Amino acid sequence: MKLVRFFVKTIFYIFLIACILIFSAMLYIENSISKDFKIKKGDVFSVDTFVPVTAVYNGAELSRSGMLQTVGEQYDVSLKMFGVIPISTVSVEVVDELHVAVLGNLFGMKLYTEGVLVVETTEVETEKGNVKPAEKAGIKTGDYILSVDGEEITTNEDLSRAVEKSNGEKMQLVILRKGKKIHIGVKAALSADTGNYKIGLWVRDSSAGIGTLTFYSPATGVVCGLGHGICDEDTGTLLQLDSGELVSAEILTVEKGCAGSPGQLKGKFRFETIGEIDLNCECGVYSALTGKIDTSSLTEIALKQEVTEGRAQILCTVEGDTPKLYDCTVELRASAFLSSTQNMMVTVTDSELLSATGGIVQGMSGSPVVQNGKLVGAITHVLVDDPTRGYAIFAENMLETAQSVAEEKKLKEAS
Repeated sequence: MKLVRFFVKTIFYIFLIACILIFSAMLYIENSISKDFKIKKGDVFSVDTFVPVTAVYNGAELSRSGMLQTVGEQYDVSLKMFGVIPISTVSVEVVDELHVAVLGNLFGMKLYTEGVLVVETTEVETEKGNVKPAEKAGIKTGDYILSVDGEEITTNEDLSRAVEKSNGEKMQLVILRKGKKIHIGVKAALSADTGNYKIGLWVRDSSAGIGTLTFYSPATGVVCGLGHGICDEDTGTLLQLDSGELVSAEILTVEKGCAGSPGQLKGKFRFETIGEIDLNCECGVYSALTGKIDTSSLTEIALKQEVTEGRAQILCTVEGDTPKLYDCTVELRASAFLSSTQNMMVTVTDSELLSATGGIVQGMSGSPVVQNGKLVGAITHVLVDDPTRGYAIFAENMLETAQSVAEEKKLKEAS
């Protein structure tokens, strides 16, 4: 009798542990795979996980090439663990082979904000003591001041003139905050120091910098770079651009990076126009090409599920004008397929690049990452404590953004 009870208990605990393991595996897979995939016409769709997962469409297992073959069509595909346990449904779009001109050249950016960006609120010293008019009225760091009493504000000087013109009377400001316009009333205070009216703000209306071009897409006419958005250096917020321009640039010096102090590429603008900035977003900067780029040699973009962990190469320019390939390794992050940015971890292994820069430095953002002859991504950020390592974005995500920029441009031209 005791033996039977022991046997039953053992079977129960084995069953319980198996259920927990299966549930945990389901939960992990559900939270670590993308909900949207692309495959090339004729390819087999599959998901690479630590347990067997079967893709099923209309009740049939997608085990043969060509089962999903209509370019531009999207299919709802069910994923089943061990071919039995339903996990998730994902969208799969069939695409043609995607080819771009891989770049790796240095470029410069000239940026002008939408309105003026508030980078700091400060005190105004008056005869009656220190006051903070802007802060008291509710103006915050990261706000954009678009107009004052109906007059458009585009430069720091515009704001100064409008404040002085108020003569201390209440002004109505239109503020852009997190994509929404709000109205704020504020009264300027007379500065005892300068004799001018002030509201207690430091603002910025423009910025500039350098980075690396990732690719040019002949199919869309869009060129892109950085792999991350252009943010204000003081507030860390994504710059809302009124206008901007991409220009060619050349390297002057390289400041080598070390632990705790990321290096940088220092360069100067050549003022050969590449294009006006059409979009600044978390995936980089995008522009319809107006300059010239060599498209005699095109490279296929790897889809995100084609990226493998292991050896790869970074294409970047750290001296002269010609980009060069340097060895590195690629590691997929746990959230690789759930994020639009920072999908991979890249480690520089090339002794020549390590000797020249210490690894990844500022200005290398946008440097293409190539694996097995395909463009897999672009460098975005360096790890401050370890400049040999940094993050990279999937090239597929950047191409999707380039396509959306081209489509939006067409709509604007049509209207």
